Amino acid sequence: MTAERIALVTGANQGVGFQVAKELVAHGVTVLVGSRDPERGRAAAEQIGEGAVAIQIDVTDATSIAAAAQRIEDEFGRLDLLVNNAGISRARRVDGDFLGDYAAANKASTVSLDEVRAVWETNVFGTLAVYQAMLPLLRRSTDARIVNVSSGVGSLTANADPGYAYHSMFGPVYPASKAAQNAITLAMMVELESTDIKVNLVSPAFTATNLNNFAGTESLEDGSREVVRVCLLGPDGPTGTFTRWEDTTIPW
Repeated sequence: MTAERIALVTGANQGVGFQVAKELVAHGVTVLVGSRDPERGRAAAEQIGEGAVAIQIDVTDATSIAAAAQRIEDEFGRLDLLVNNAGISRARRVDGDFLGDYAAANKASTVSLDEVRAVWETNVFGTLAVYQAMLPLLRRSTDARIVNVSSGVGSLTANADPGYAYHSMFGPVYPASKAAQNAITLAMMVELESTDIKVNLVSPAFTATNLNNFAGTESLEDGSREVVRVCLLGPDGPTGTFTRWEDTTIPW
């Protein structure tokens, strides 16, 4: 068993996950760079350098998740930090203006149910599946924390306000999947509130990543700041929070 903190970041071969993994390693954390594609995971870990270890994990595949959990148990004996970052905004890649047709393509009355299922499979069920598999390893830590990377567009309170900037874009695919992920996270918080395991929900900024076809307005560094800050909270740090940079509460 190692002395350093051991973290698993899902979807860490690119985007916010990669930046979070990179910054955690810079702070002395051993980071398991989770990637659905093993080659991309290895390339990302090599790019980050010492302290980054590639691990194959597809959050929609129970066999893959179980294998990752077994590997962590065999090699490290525990998990100190779980960052559920893997997520998708659409089931298929859309070239061109990401936001241009988003509201029209995601109306509750016409949206493809296959599209809803595909996005929810990763963003909602994937988050829950990884939590269930990794919880026994987190229980072995003396300072365990779960950080779920969500989005402010999943806030039901905010979206119910017609004056909210993204009100007109709320639909059953990505925004509702994040609302559901938030609900799943609340269930984790309730389950673990009598334990020493901390659970936090974080929204990065509208960051330019593959998730939004690089339509985001923030850099990876700026978009990842709150995720990294919360990941590095010590054992006396808060639990049960939903925040954006810097430590600003988001309404559920």
